[in-house]
Parts: sequence; structure tokens; C-alpha cells
Amino acid sequence: MTTHNNTHHFNCKHALLAILLCLQVTGNLFAHHSDAALDMNTVTRITGQVTDFSLRNPHAYVTVAVTENGTTREWDIQMASAITMRRLGWTPQSLAIGETVNVGLYPARDGRPYGLLNAITRSNGEPLVASPRGVSRLGAESATTETIAGRWLVDRTRLPEDYPGGLDQLMIRELTLTETGRELESAYSQASEENPELSCISKPTPAMIIYTDLYPLEIQINDDATITVRSQYFDQQRTVYMDGRNHPPATELFHEGHSTGRWENDALVIDTRNFAYHRSPYQNGIPSGPQKHVVERFQLLEGGTHMRVSFMLEDPEYITGSMNYSRDLRYVPEADMSAFNCDLESTRRFLPAQ
Repeated sequence: MTTHNNTHHFNCKHALLAILLCLQVTGNLFAHHSDAALDMNTVTRITGQVTDFSLRNPHAYVTVAVTENGTTREWDIQMASAITMRRLGWTPQSLAIGETVNVGLYPARDGRPYGLLNAITRSNGEPLVASPRGVSRLGAESATTETIAGRWLVDRTRLPEDYPGGLDQLMIRELTLTETGRELESAYSQASEENPELSCISKPTPAMIIYTDLYPLEIQINDDATITVRSQYFDQQRTVYMDGRNHPPATELFHEGHSTGRWENDALVIDTRNFAYHRSPYQNGIPSGPQKHVVERFQLLEGGTHMRVSFMLEDPEYITGSMNYSRDLRYVPEADMSAFNCDLESTRRFLPAQ
């Protein structure tokens, strides 16, 4: 059975779990691809039998067979990454093949049976949701540290009320584009081989800062010569050279750029240049190139429970002026940094059938 409703909320029988579900398991929590191909103002509701369920990165998927008027149609429903789903309490046994589920989803605009999960309940109305361990430490006793080394996640209570959501929406709001940038943005399609994510290629800095919404950022101070900065998202990693060296010649380009760092009292300042061309580092078709320049600053706050991360981004080929942004991260030493292991089939599954 399929119905439509122009609302973002799912009618769950259990109020507390429903609140958790609607807060933690909707919208950009599940969307690593831009939602441009989805109708995010409409929730389609379906009831059917689970025919496939897989926890993979960057997206878990559940396939639900819906029978209407004697005809069966299978819906592919995109969920969050396996890592995020496990933090929400999901396991490979959370759904059984053949069981009946009720699903609310944001449908594909092209009419195919595909959508982004809004909410899901079992046939008896039980919501499939658990406490969001690792996504937020709200209510937990704050850990402290005396150094910026360690693992960090965004403190959601400190995001502004008008925070627009994912990386793509933030960058659309904050970046003013050149004519070249506008042309390439409008010409971009996620459903084409131009999309780096289809090849499991990560988005270079400052994306790892924005993805602290869901994935830990880890700083490792190796010695006086180098610092390693990692993001669990797409297993992104870069080396910051602290030995006073200059950037290499502008002809030497790197996917993550070339990063040099210095200490300003207790703050780490990282200067990154020499970026290779990337077709969509902000998830929305705005490119970046060899003129891109990012300066990041990391500084402890409040006795070591938090760290303020800020960056300045400029790329005069595609962006007019500069973007300046900051957010507070919370020290979470217990955060899981297991490998992301992007799955090629999973990252391409959102594409329409050729």
C-alpha cells in the first residue's frame, strides 16, 4: 500500500521513541548525496515485506516489496551509513527478510520506486530506533583533555538555530560564486560519472570539519615534525607538516592539498594549498581547484571539554571573496573510529537504472 502526505512527520504510536526517530533518523542524517533528486516536501508511506537489508557505507539500504492490485513493486530505501546506523543501535538482525514494515520516505522526483528514509515501524507499530550512542554525548558527563589531540564530534547544542543541514546546504548558503562557478554548478549531475563519490573519492578539507555532525575527527600529534588529522567519513586522512617547510611549487597538486602548521600559543593553525581539481568537494557541483586556499584554527575551550574549529576558505576561480566559519566540537575519546570502507555498489545504488 502506498500513500502520500505533505509532512515531514511519521505517525508513530510510541511518542518518546517517535520523537527520537524524527529527530535522529530523518533528512540530512541519512543524506550523503545531495537531496536535489528527492522531493523533501513530501512523505510517501508504504507497507510491504522486506526483501533485502544491508548495512554498508556510505549508505545502508532496505528493499521493501509493495503489492497493490495484484502487482508487486520493490522500493529501494536509502538510509544512513552503516556506521551511523550502528550508532543508532541497528544491527544486521534489525530487520528480517519477509517481515512487514511501514515506511515513510522522501520519494525520488523522477517517479521511480526509490526514496530517502523518513521513518520506519514494524507491523505492530513499534518504531525501529534506539538511543543515538556516539552521535551525541548530550546528558553524559563531559570528558576533558589538556591537548587538542584526540577524537571530537560536533556539540549539536551549539549549532545555530538557522544551521541549514548538510555540507551541500551550508555551502550553497555561504558561498558566493563566480560566473564559472555558477555555470559548473548548474551543469553538474550527481547521476553522472563526474560525481567523485561514485568512485568512493573523499571530499577534501574543510569537508571533514562539517562532517563532524556525524563522524569523529581525530587529531594525532606524532612529533615536532608532523600532525595527522583524520575523519572517519570516507577514511579521510592528511598530514600536517610542522617543521617550517614551505608549500611545494604550484604545479605539485594533491587530493587533500598540502598542509603546513604552526602553533600560535595553544592554538594549532593549518595552512593548506596545492589542491588538485575536485568536481564536487561541497556535494553540490561547485568545484574546487589549484587556487583553493584553506586556513584552519583549532583551539581548546572550557578546560578541555570542547574545541573551537574555524576555517577560512577561498578559491577565486569559483568563489567570490572568502567563507569564514566556526563550530564547537566536544571531546569524545570513546568515539568509534573504525574504518569506513566505502562500498562501490552502495555508493552507486542511488543512480537511476540505465
